[in-house]
Amino acid sequence: MDAVNLLDFDLEGLTAFCEKLGEKRFRATQLFRWIHQKGATDFDQMSDLAKSLRSKLQGIATLKTLPVISEHVSSDGTIKWLFDVGGGNAVESVYIPEDDRATLCISSQAGCAVGCRFCSTGHQGFSRNLSTGEIIAQLWHAEHALRQRLGTSERIISNVVMMGMGEPLQNYNALVPALRTMLDDHGYGLSRRRVTVSTSGVVPMIERLREDCPVALAVSLHAPNDPLRDELVPLNRKYPIDELLAACKDYLEAAPRDFITFEYCMLDGVNDSDEHARQLIALVKGRINCKFNLIPFNPFPASGLKRSDNARVQAFARLLADAGIVTTVRKTRGDDIDAACGQLAGEVQDRTRAHTRMLRQPVAVPVAMPTRGERQRSDR
Repeated sequence: MDAVNLLDFDLEGLTAFCEKLGEKRFRATQLFRWIHQKGATDFDQMSDLAKSLRSKLQGIATLKTLPVISEHVSSDGTIKWLFDVGGGNAVESVYIPEDDRATLCISSQAGCAVGCRFCSTGHQGFSRNLSTGEIIAQLWHAEHALRQRLGTSERIISNVVMMGMGEPLQNYNALVPALRTMLDDHGYGLSRRRVTVSTSGVVPMIERLREDCPVALAVSLHAPNDPLRDELVPLNRKYPIDELLAACKDYLEAAPRDFITFEYCMLDGVNDSDEHARQLIALVKGRINCKFNLIPFNPFPASGLKRSDNARVQAFARLLADAGIVTTVRKTRGDDIDAACGQLAGEVQDRTRAHTRMLRQPVAVPVAMPTRGERQRSDR
């Protein structure tokens, strides 16, 4: 029988595992601290654990971290790791140091099945979901490798964003225990405000996350109307904008922040006109408390798309800000090591034929189209 990977457990799961071994809850807490706070991988290192428990764990349990295939360091201090997750698949994680925070961007899947037109990961296709242990192993490695490098025992990572490869809410059962481990004071002790799940809009899972583990929420919007979003984010055909915004508004009742972040990738001639900005204002103004994060597109050959120039991005941002909507323009980091937003591709043994499906005509750009809800109202 294969040994159980203890990285797969949140504290409740580890407690249940230890109870099956005849151990009390405090032993699970000790073990959890050794794994996540101290970065121990050898049970013999865990000096305050009873020898009897250490003996029980040998052979039936393991701490399986992820092998590092490569590490690249950007001129701006950003670090990108490529992790081997087996079967010819590899996923990427990115560490982004800033003056007031240190953020780790984590992957949740080997590839992604959503297929957003502007995302390099989506063009790689989809292989499989990551396990809870594989999600947490990215944080475990970054935290303890950086501590060792910087010669400190103090916590390094202050923020985690589930914005790497994959759609986190399509891997919900593995995601939630990973989030709970990040938040647990005996684990990484992160604030709910400092853990962000980014989603392309899986409405039922947004509703579940609100009940199970509400953290900060970022939504990849990228278009102000359904026809255009159908083209850019195919998931919109299943969960259109009106349904998505309703789920986001409900989420705010439990969210640790009093706003939803809408991410908006700026695509030249596609979604970046003044009219698109005015549609966004009409879409959210007075309807939902939100902020917009405008993301300069990071081009890659297969996309057939171009980045909006800086003047256009700034003009778009001013229109939103002048309407009273908090708007930021994301500073690109790690461009020189392909670690910027939308560039994470890793290595994916695609089971979805994504590359073939996405080699199609350029994105159709509906101009000044109403939302689906507006069309339905006009038809009545």
